Amino acid sequence: MESLNQILARARERAQQQNLNYTGALTPTEAWQVLQRAPAAKLVDVRSHAELDLVGRIPHAIHIEWAFYPGWTPNPDFLAQLKMQVDPECLVMFICRSGGRSDKAASLAHQAGYTEAYNVLEGFEGETNHTTKQRGDINGWRVAGLPWTNA
Repeated sequence: MESLNQILARARERAQQQNLNYTGALTPTEAWQVLQRAPAAKLVDVRSHAELDLVGRIPHAIHIEWAFYPGWTPNPDFLAQLKMQVDPECLVMFICRSGGRSDKAASLAHQAGYTEAYNVLEGFEGETNHTTKQRGDINGWRVAGLPWTNA
């Protein structure tokens, strides 16, 4: 079993290799392992309320919308809401549908002083497949068999 330090070191290395401007990039399975090994760590789901209702939720994740459905208007209060719910000293991981919005959220958080800001690669639903262009069968949180609910 890998230690927390080994998981985070690999995530930091990914961030350096990809020239990301936040601490690290985790796979969904690694993010789940971090939550298990570091109880003070936070997972922030930045998907819209509609996505949570229609696709599913991650138990105990903090929810702060990055943008509002249906127009995908950016949430002007995202950072203020983050600061109200997550201490900047915490290890914080961001997840969205496929990793794009969470990448932006991790970057913004890091710029705002969150020194342990990580993106969860692949997101909740993962990449689109090549035949039907649908998500949910290649990679991501659900495909990895990690906890989620429809409630």
